[in-house]
Amino acid sequence: MNELLVVLLESLRDGYVQVSAFVAVTVLAFGLLQYWTDGAVIGAIEGNERLQVLFGGILGLTPGCGGAIVVMPLYIRGTVSFGTVVATLGATAGDSAFVILALAPEAAVYAYAIAFAASVATGYLVDSVGLGVSRVDAAVAQLSPTATPDGGTAVDGGIRPNPAHDYGGPAPTHAHESGPDRHSRVLTPLSHFAHVLWWVTAVSGLVLGTLYLLRGGPEVALVADFGFDGLFTVTGIVGAVLSLYLYAVGRHYVGEGEIARARDSFASAYDTLTHAAMETSFVTVWVLVAFLVYEYFVLLSGVNVATLAATAGVLAPIGGAAVGLIPGCGPQILLASVYAEGGLPFSALTANAICQDGDALFPLLAVDAKAAIVATIYNFLPAVVVGVALHFLWGPVFGMAEFGFGVL
Repeated sequence: MNELLVVLLESLRDGYVQVSAFVAVTVLAFGLLQYWTDGAVIGAIEGNERLQVLFGGILGLTPGCGGAIVVMPLYIRGTVSFGTVVATLGATAGDSAFVILALAPEAAVYAYAIAFAASVATGYLVDSVGLGVSRVDAAVAQLSPTATPDGGTAVDGGIRPNPAHDYGGPAPTHAHESGPDRHSRVLTPLSHFAHVLWWVTAVSGLVLGTLYLLRGGPEVALVADFGFDGLFTVTGIVGAVLSLYLYAVGRHYVGEGEIARARDSFASAYDTLTHAAMETSFVTVWVLVAFLVYEYFVLLSGVNVATLAATAGVLAPIGGAAVGLIPGCGPQILLASVYAEGGLPFSALTANAICQDGDALFPLLAVDAKAAIVATIYNFLPAVVVGVALHFLWGPVFGMAEFGFGVL
């Protein structure tokens, strides 16, 4: 029981200081860019058709799902190409990018650079061959009994237009919770106070996390004192608990009841800070779940995950790509955590980075499931090809470590 408690506390501490504090900076930077430019980033994408695929890849490359989620409504409105969608979804690594960036930055640079190049190339190929509009809809229409000759879909007695055109209505976005914000004499001020305190711990965690990296990632004792280990432990556990509170309760009382939604811009700097805190809290929850699932599995089963992956051979990158087919960030964060523990080869990490879509696929699934399925298939194919190629080339030819590459 004592060992189980230690695993819990260490997961809370390490997940927050080693990952969440860095997530907060990245999400805030992207939000401030949107706030200061008043959505000019979106306008630049819409106004440059030849560069849309490249811009989509760049937005997908930004850690988290925010950049990629922004692109989906643009396709639904008919203002960006299907190749742009493919490039964006392929380049994004979702919230799992934060885990690898924090724990294995060198591996992140290589994996996401390869994913970006493969995804942008695939996106341009899709557009140049003409597989993104009517031809795709005509080919996939047979999967749906309600399909119409022009590739649209019958909805509520009417016809949903082809996704190359305007849907004629507001583009829905995926959110992990909906409904009006709540108000309480106790919980509203408490939640705002927790939000402010969360940013204090985030700044402290960023400083401590940076020092931790500069020291080479040493073992940190689970203690509560005024030394580095004590501050590292207290800040991490407090920050993780605050994140859990903000995600479960606080977000309903500070104007951010919906999580992982597309935002063109923000009303104020405080609105930007609030959004960043809530998004990071959501990531923190998934990171903690991933850490705990892996650590408890290894502790209770005694299984050596690295040994299993090593015996899988060429199936490891194929498995990484298959996991990427699952929408959402949870499974991908778990896979990234296993890689950071030395349990998966680099080829599997890269294949997963190309194939996964994070939360960005949900807005497209909500409106045009056929397009979402086709985009996922388009990304799965290069993910398998690149992953298998890396399996045979990464170690034997390039002389790079297959396991633990880039892990601090």
